[in-house]
Amino acid sequence: MNPTPYLPSGTVYGTLLNFRAEHEALAAQMAQPPYKAPPKAPVLYVKTANTWSPHGSVITVPSGVAEVEVGASVGLVIGEGGLVGSHVLLNDLSIPHASFFRPPVKFKCVDGFLGIGASLRRPADPSAIRVEVRINGELKQRIDFSQLVRPAATLLADVGEFMTLAPGDVLMLGCDLGRPLARAGDRIDISAPGFETLSNTLAQETA
Repeated sequence: MNPTPYLPSGTVYGTLLNFRAEHEALAAQMAQPPYKAPPKAPVLYVKTANTWSPHGSVITVPSGVAEVEVGASVGLVIGEGGLVGSHVLLNDLSIPHASFFRPPVKFKCVDGFLGIGASLRRPADPSAIRVEVRINGELKQRIDFSQLVRPAATLLADVGEFMTLAPGDVLMLGCDLGRPLARAGDRIDISAPGFETLSNTLAQETA
């Protein structure tokens, strides 16, 4: 009998603009009104509990949505004293959209839109993590977590300047540029050395 898949016991926070390639690609837009400058603090959003999908589950794509963005990431699972207790693979799905300063809830908090790795990994050096994304077995993306704007320790410290993370909370390190697109019927596998592969299948919403 398989053990019960991991699900968070606290709040899951996503982080935007934390990969250098994404930050550089959007630099010109950040200079436009109303902001006129890159953000000085981490840009966070919440993946609400209705989005959580355990490893191996089927994720429903809403009717009228042709494709979704696959957002492979690593989550820092907070332990006692605000320290990182473990790491987990995540698939931060979203409906494609252009907003980056204020991620719209209706595109990112759709029911089931956060695939969560089945098991936790003891904390190691996050900058050494290399993630691969496959759709129907075909390699679509490689992600190098040494390319963060804010490495894990810096991100935690900067977030701690304005909020407290509690034991059980999860803080995503971010999603890199070039997120693959997937559609109903696709199987998404997110893997990294030392982690159990996170797998989910997409299905179209039925009436």
